[in-house]
Amino acid sequence: MTATDASHPAAMSKPGGLRHFLDLDQFDAATLRAILDLGHAYKRGEIAPASGPAIGKTLAMVFEKPSTRTRTSFEVGMLQMGGFVTVLNAAETQLGRGEPIADTARVLSRYADVIMFRTVSEAHLIEMAANTTVPLINGLTDKSHPCQIMADIMTFEETKGAIAGRTVAWVGDGNNVCTSWIHGAMRFGFTLRVAAPAGFAPADAVVAKARAEGADIILTEDPTAAVADADCVVTDTWLSMGNGAGSDENLMARTKTFAPYRVDEALMAKAAAGAVFMHCLPASREHEVASAVIDGPQSVVWDEAENRLHIQKGILHWCLAGAGIEA
Repeated sequence: MTATDASHPAAMSKPGGLRHFLDLDQFDAATLRAILDLGHAYKRGEIAPASGPAIGKTLAMVFEKPSTRTRTSFEVGMLQMGGFVTVLNAAETQLGRGEPIADTARVLSRYADVIMFRTVSEAHLIEMAANTTVPLINGLTDKSHPCQIMADIMTFEETKGAIAGRTVAWVGDGNNVCTSWIHGAMRFGFTLRVAAPAGFAPADAVVAKARAEGADIILTEDPTAAVADADCVVTDTWLSMGNGAGSDENLMARTKTFAPYRVDEALMAKAAAGAVFMHCLPASREHEVASAVIDGPQSVVWDEAENRLHIQKGILHWCLAGAGIEA
């Protein structure tokens, strides 16, 4: 694995060149580009079904959070690549009865060739990575969502051409998906403007690291300033990763805070001509995005969702190919 932060426990390579796919900031641009190229190749049919490194291999997927796109794209992708899949809901396994994640990792490593983990906590992912002897893929944590951003960048480049030198505007909560967009800006060379209400900006440490590595990250509380002449506008639900309503009062307060950050036709009109709109889904229409935008001609959200399948194949291919084997 090409890691740029080897001090991070989840970034450490294991004997035999074990390849984890955990966070975009742990890789160099060339490695991420190779994975994107694999995704494009699978989508174009340049890699025949059941012809790559997944043939006869088993993917174990562990879910601490529910999923539609992550589960379906990984499951269909692995099957199309000639492999097998087993799906584990943490609440229905011994994890739900207190078994340590480390023990689960050791056991699954004996059964499966690669593990995908969708978890409520980055700490859980790190513990799984430290104890598995097969590649581990981050299907989402409370801190990041790297698979989604790889699909988003793939979608942007299919629609608008190379993303390097372009401008992406994030509008809304500086959440886990926003963090992975920041990581993407670090590696793919685009400007990222983040418009978030006070108290909801992305973590200072994430932004500082990105800027230290040369990323052009602009923070503002003004959505109009963020979107002005942007090539892509991205948003996400206002209630994400367990930050649920909790009470009617909390829901009302959060809705009031984020209402100025709704992506509607007027805000999209501030973006560059031909700008695209993205959302990782699921979406709450008329909350973070107007129906006229998500269902409109600038929306590429359905292409994004489809590209989860293709980029997941690229990620699985890369993880299973092993060190020393060209992607």
